[in-house]
Amino acid sequence: MATSLTTITDEAMIALDTLSGRAAGLFSPSLRLGVTGLSRAGKTVFITAFVHNLIHGGRLPLFEAQKSGRIARAFLEQQPDDAVPRFQYEDHVDALVSSRVWPDSTRAISELRLTIEYESASGWGRLFSRGRLSVDIVDYPGEWLLDLPLLGKDYAEFSADAFHLASLPVRADLSEEWRALAAAADPRADADEMTARRLAESFASYLRACKGDSRALSTLPPGRFLMPGDLDGSPALTFAPLPDLGEKRAKPGSLHAMMERRYEAYKTHVVKPFFREHITRLDRQIVLIDAMQALNAGSAAVTDLERAVTEILSCFRPGRGSLFTDLFSRRIDRILIAATKADHIHHESHDRLQAIVRRLADRAVARADLTGAEVDVLAMAAVRATREGTVRQGRETLPVIIGTPLAGETINGESFDGTTETAIFPGDLPDKPGSVFAAAASGGSHDAEHPTIRFVRFRPPKLERTTDGVTLSLPHIRLDRALQFLIGDRLS
Repeated sequence: MATSLTTITDEAMIALDTLSGRAAGLFSPSLRLGVTGLSRAGKTVFITAFVHNLIHGGRLPLFEAQKSGRIARAFLEQQPDDAVPRFQYEDHVDALVSSRVWPDSTRAISELRLTIEYESASGWGRLFSRGRLSVDIVDYPGEWLLDLPLLGKDYAEFSADAFHLASLPVRADLSEEWRALAAAADPRADADEMTARRLAESFASYLRACKGDSRALSTLPPGRFLMPGDLDGSPALTFAPLPDLGEKRAKPGSLHAMMERRYEAYKTHVVKPFFREHITRLDRQIVLIDAMQALNAGSAAVTDLERAVTEILSCFRPGRGSLFTDLFSRRIDRILIAATKADHIHHESHDRLQAIVRRLADRAVARADLTGAEVDVLAMAAVRATREGTVRQGRETLPVIIGTPLAGETINGESFDGTTETAIFPGDLPDKPGSVFAAAASGGSHDAEHPTIRFVRFRPPKLERTTDGVTLSLPHIRLDRALQFLIGDRLS
């Protein structure tokens, strides 16, 4: 799908950018790792834990290069892109370790270079030199990635898709005000700034409501309507879908013509540069998803998450190139789809969570063309906030997780203060992942008022210290497996 998003001119510019980057890295091997996910999936936490465990020699038994003692050291260096904000690793570590609060969510693109010095696993490799790999970690909001399909849609198609989604049962009540405003607007009338502004603000409010905990929906383009940044209030963000005009071309100077022009400007000045300057430069990719939040919100949220993952995967450039083609075009040869927050359930349910996500991912991969790329699925927690235990309830022994729920989290009407540690039985995930999708297919209505499972969010853990007072690395669940899949082959 990604090839249909670009013109011949775009491809020529991408080729020049790639060739320049390859030349710069000729004597210094590097790998560009994209980290994305939808809101609160844990992108910032993943990157922080990724770097912290490598720098501090964390417990990574399934990460072969670390387990075998071949990593000499890992350290931060200056990133190669001076115009991209630096990922503030030190601030995020301080938030997790000192304040025990989760770092702020990703609001824009950022980058960090981690260099790993290692010893080759082969005697032939060790004969020549010590290995060195620079991992350029690129952090970007998944909401922006969901904008990329817009490059292949004109304004009429974008509007039709938006109205279709807005009319779904799980969204209909949230979109009612915007749909009423759009129906009342006359697209043939003269362009009016205040009308455009009211429509855009109402449309953005509807998207924000869809993103809330009670619905936890994921497919919410345009992404900058949720994260406007320095574009807030600009004409490029002051547009909204309008009902079908029924004509081939809008009258110049009309409201419809204004909306169409601003939509095209959004694609030209916001979406296309993001695709060319960042997505087309990636070698590996991890997509983090918060399946827990979707399961909390109900089957319709799970269906929408699958739709979002499909669109995200469709935007990548997968495959393996040859020695020649790699000079002009980067391809993503490995994609990891990781369900985060596995520490919010007992390990007995981890296989069930992974099965649900694998079912979701398999269906998404089948719809997206990922020929040539290796795709894996994982249930993980980049930072483990809980530990496990058991409690007796009558004659029954229940597996529980023990941690400190965030202030304001509630269970059965009991609200937590953010300081009290407690044992929680989170419930069981379905034995068969198909039941989750069958429930969604049976109607897709909003069913979060009667959930079969309920999870709460926890504070970061209090880190252990050695007898010498040294703080240990951040605990995790299967971060080592993620590292092995994403970079392990490059450290062989």
